[in-house]
Amino acid sequence: MKSVVKSAMRTATGRLLLAILLLVPALQAEAHRFAPSLLRLFEVADNEYQVIWKTPAQRVSQVPLVPRFPAQCRGGTDNPGSLEGTGVISSWRLACDASLVGETLAVSGLGENSASVLLSIETRDGLYYQSLLNSDQPSFTVPAEPTALEVMREYTWLGAEHIWGGIDHLLFVFGLLLLVGWGKRLIWTVTAFTVGHSITLSLVTLGFFEYPVALVEFLIALSIFMLALDLARPDDKGLFRRYPWWLAGGFGLLHGMGFAGALAEVGLPQSELPLALLFFNIGIELGQLAFIAVVAAIGAALMRLPAAEIPAWRTVPVYVLGSLSAMWCIERALEVI
Repeated sequence: MKSVVKSAMRTATGRLLLAILLLVPALQAEAHRFAPSLLRLFEVADNEYQVIWKTPAQRVSQVPLVPRFPAQCRGGTDNPGSLEGTGVISSWRLACDASLVGETLAVSGLGENSASVLLSIETRDGLYYQSLLNSDQPSFTVPAEPTALEVMREYTWLGAEHIWGGIDHLLFVFGLLLLVGWGKRLIWTVTAFTVGHSITLSLVTLGFFEYPVALVEFLIALSIFMLALDLARPDDKGLFRRYPWWLAGGFGLLHGMGFAGALAEVGLPQSELPLALLFFNIGIELGQLAFIAVVAAIGAALMRLPAAEIPAWRTVPVYVLGSLSAMWCIERALEVI
């Protein structure tokens, strides 16, 4: 009886894994497509700002995303911007008659594009403001200084948004689920991964060391490929299977550097730096737990379906995982070279 139950569980889990992995290319495309835009203002002289405006290269609407500044501000650019990676970046000077405190900045076209914009403003006296604009909240009024509650809320959301947009990170967690299954081993393994990436995320963000970005991105892809190789072994003697938490923690150090790179693009409020870092990390963990919960819910639903003995249900997801990670390894290795 136990063997029948285990067989049914393997079959149902295999179906779940195959369904998710086959959706990965589409998810990856959507992650780039709906990545948040960025509007950054640096005060370079009294009430004069350098503006950086970054939007995704791929658009979902003919309605453009357009920054809107206070009437007392002048400046702009007709330059369509330059293509950098998956985004288009423009830069120009903005001169204002007085301080931006109490003034409102906005972005039009958010609803039509199903888009969000991360707005950040940095003044010469060290004040830092940040807000996430979307169709529900398309504008931001600059307060005297950012509140702790705003930092907690926004960086938690940014952390969760980043982990859900990072297909490679999610696939590594998914591979860990394949490796250890459900139970105490999963708890210890995911905890080790969390500790690993939390350490490097904090150290890099606080400026204790720098790292070669392209090389780390290649090593992240390599970690997924190595995990797929271990999953493909016909026995239980692979290094990952014997020491899942140690290796998850070690590779977590690499993934944490990837998280730090994303956080560097966003920026941190200097007055609330430890708080922002903490809640960005909390957001990553909440997003990771939500992903595991979704996988568990789908797995539980599939368990109710009639089980069929199809060996490929177990092997196909592993080879899809290996193929995707191998493709990333090649792409990122070329970037390193």
